[in-house]
Amino acid sequence: MAGQIQDRDIVIVGSQAWDVDIGSNCKNIAEEFARYNRVLYVNPPLDRNTIMHEKEKPEIQRRLRILEGKEDGLVKIADNLWNFFPSTVLESINRIPFGFLFDFMNKRNNKKYAEQISLAMKQLDFTDIILFNDNDIFRSFYLKDLLEPDCSIYYSRDFLVAVDYWKLHGTRLEPLLIKKSNLVVTNSNSLASYARKYNPESHFVGQGCDVSHFDETKVKECPADLAAVPEPRIGYVGALFSLRLDIELLEYIAENRPDWNYVFVGPEDEKFKKSRLHQMKNVYFLGRKDMSELPSYIKYFNVCLNPQVVNEVTIGNYPRKIDEYLAMGKATVATKTAAMDIFADYTYQPETKEDYIPAIDAALKEDSPEKHSARKKFAGQHTWENNVLAIYNCIRNINP
Repeated sequence: MAGQIQDRDIVIVGSQAWDVDIGSNCKNIAEEFARYNRVLYVNPPLDRNTIMHEKEKPEIQRRLRILEGKEDGLVKIADNLWNFFPSTVLESINRIPFGFLFDFMNKRNNKKYAEQISLAMKQLDFTDIILFNDNDIFRSFYLKDLLEPDCSIYYSRDFLVAVDYWKLHGTRLEPLLIKKSNLVVTNSNSLASYARKYNPESHFVGQGCDVSHFDETKVKECPADLAAVPEPRIGYVGALFSLRLDIELLEYIAENRPDWNYVFVGPEDEKFKKSRLHQMKNVYFLGRKDMSELPSYIKYFNVCLNPQVVNEVTIGNYPRKIDEYLAMGKATVATKTAAMDIFADYTYQPETKEDYIPAIDAALKEDSPEKHSARKKFAGQHTWENNVLAIYNCIRNINP
């Protein structure tokens, strides 16, 4: 694999702001880009709907102060890395039913967005940029035309057009965005196959994980709320969203193996809050934890779970948490999907709810120091450095 690309100016746009409080592939990629290049990470602009319904949130208040000129919208985060808050408000247009009207309004939004990015680029003296678009179908649809980058990259890490918010116009626009990008990079083979229908320069580049954060040797004590749960502990860490996780499956295994205890660490959506799981004595919801605390919980699980529901959203989605589990050497049971193929030798992958119980039983009984070590070694290969090197290699292939 070729080495680093250096001394370039890279502009990153996407769907997640820098101050998002959950893990973000794009932030990790930005930090890796910035080791040898100058990087401008652009937060999504405010829209009228967000101002109307979320203006009391601290992060929205900050953006409003920037709009009013009370704070600087260009913030240096580290050497070679800046975060930019666009000083503009976009129209909320996603529910417009007519494609021609949506396109007209979306182009206006894109122009306002591009003008702000151009101002930040001028302030930093960015030229001949690489534009890296993190799955932003609407706001960034016209940025290749408006910013005229040296290379335009679309990063697909989720099948967004299966999500209600994106379906109405995304099913039409994402293929067009993929087609006009110079390069498409994805974190799963499934997404690469989808993108390749519209652009032959679509490539699987893997996925990174900050394995240094998931280092079991740095964890000393079991958290008090987890220590109160008897073993064996079958655990999950992450957002508990019914769009991605199979509540029926979890109810089934908790009901049929009452001698196991099931622990969920993370925020819940309404369907999880109303599920029968909350009435079961062997199920424990420990709530949201800070990212820095998660390794302490993972270490003291006997088996880690990723009980995905299989749908258009999840089937090709790279399960980042599997790397986090394996980096700590944990026996892991995860629903079999296309994206799970690369983990086949290191995880148990049931396909039905009935398969889950024997899979967890095997994970408990077959664990060993040798398996523990092999899992850690495998996950250790999935670094952000390797992920970005693969992206650089793709850039060189289209722009030698």
